[in-house]
Amino acid sequence: MPSPSPFFQPSPVASPNSLAILHLKRDLLAPTVLRTYDDENIGYAEGKVATTRYGNYPHSTLIGQPWGSQIKASKVDTGTRGRIGLHTGKGAKRKRGSSASQRGDAAAIGGDHDGQAPDEECVEVKAVKEPVPAETGFCHLLPPTPEIWTASLPHRTQVVYTPDYSYVLQRLRVTPGTEVIEAGAGSGSFSHAAARAVFDGYPMDDAANGNSSHVDEENHAASGRVWSFEFHEQRVQRLQQEVEDHGLSGIVTVTHRDVYQDGFSLPSPTPHSSIRASAVFLDLPAPWLALKHLNREPSSPLNPSTAAYICTFSPCIEQVQRTVSALRSFGWLDIEMVELSARRIESRRERVGLQEEGLRGVNATPATVDEAVGRLREVDGRDRSYHHGMTVKAMNDSLGAASLADGSEDDRRREAEDYLSKQQRLQNIKDAEKHRKLYKEGRLIHRSEPELKMHTSYLVFAVLPRAWKEEDERRAQEDVQRALHEANAGGVSEKPTSKRQRKRAAKEQDHTHAGTEMKWQPDDEDAAFE
Repeated sequence: MPSPSPFFQPSPVASPNSLAILHLKRDLLAPTVLRTYDDENIGYAEGKVATTRYGNYPHSTLIGQPWGSQIKASKVDTGTRGRIGLHTGKGAKRKRGSSASQRGDAAAIGGDHDGQAPDEECVEVKAVKEPVPAETGFCHLLPPTPEIWTASLPHRTQVVYTPDYSYVLQRLRVTPGTEVIEAGAGSGSFSHAAARAVFDGYPMDDAANGNSSHVDEENHAASGRVWSFEFHEQRVQRLQQEVEDHGLSGIVTVTHRDVYQDGFSLPSPTPHSSIRASAVFLDLPAPWLALKHLNREPSSPLNPSTAAYICTFSPCIEQVQRTVSALRSFGWLDIEMVELSARRIESRRERVGLQEEGLRGVNATPATVDEAVGRLREVDGRDRSYHHGMTVKAMNDSLGAASLADGSEDDRRREAEDYLSKQQRLQNIKDAEKHRKLYKEGRLIHRSEPELKMHTSYLVFAVLPRAWKEEDERRAQEDVQRALHEANAGGVSEKPTSKRQRKRAAKEQDHTHAGTEMKWQPDDEDAAFE
């Protein structure tokens, strides 16, 4: 059985060789695979380091931390002097004309591509330097989810974002155990979201390895699958590697194929009939060319026992028109086009007042008239005290040194008692912040982002009814006749009635039965007395 995917069952803490997301700010996330060694052979003294514009984060400071923890940045020398040499203790950059054998030795030091640790018998790995915390910079360590992965994945094509694919999965009625066909995988955003939606457990080992002949029909239908097709070979290779690294290889199957010409068949040894999908998502430039392969023929990848739901993702209205025409010609029903527009709303607490002076993310202005008047009196009093001190100092200079010392000391003591300096006031505010419940203070406000992100594409939905043959019609007619015969045997009229009429008849029958009981009971009692 495959190891649990962090997208389905994340561990309590970040573990080695697992995907982690560094949340740097609201719209900036950085994915990284945690390693205990330098797999890229960059040569930092701290080992594997995630370098960002908001600081450097050695993986040794991330591994073992609970998800959601705030991680402080570390001081890392990203120059040549901070790197450990490949063959010597001196730092050295790899030259552009380095030989293949040198690159092979470097790969051996950094470890193989499967995520295994380097072989200590082949090369001596130098000790990793203990990271030193930096004065500024931090990030939050987050577990991977389809939403976070969509916001942080490397863009290879146009990405289906969360508002779109969440609505698509709902309209396609995707539930755990559903089989989904995706054409146009691209960057894999929809693939990860669909994998979580259909996940109801990992399939058997034979099914994960492609030997579906050893899996019976019951076990095959018990686990949801995502059958993803992509025309671009390089994108297929990248997506297959990501699916394997993320632990989704038992759920998502990526196939390199031109669905316009070859349809939705799978390479051997997996038989074509193994796909029994009830939901289809086409993110293609010309989706109408692939509709000819989605029918009710025996070789069709659609499940013949259930209705099939389809969604096409097209940016132009001309594409929508041709797709709708093709859907009608192939017998699809309930055709509908939808356009989505998303707006992000920010919810936070706004704190206003002089007690917020020196703090970040607040409005350090007077909240009331009393605060403003009090600050003006404080400034005016400090100004008067300063000028009074200067006047006394001038008078003492004219009278003598003894009087100067006594007078200036008294003035300094009086000023220190009456007013605080700005540094002391800010320090007192910072000290008091530690004991305040900031999540309860201030006014709760909601603001929408200034720019409205318009639609990314048009969504066309349709439904293809289940396969219905003459044998199915005959069986249905027999079931209806059998139900009517059983109803006649029970004393119910063959004439169909509405729900309201059936309720009225039941009430009249209950009232008649109750009245008979009430009339029978007195007669029975009289007969007993006689």
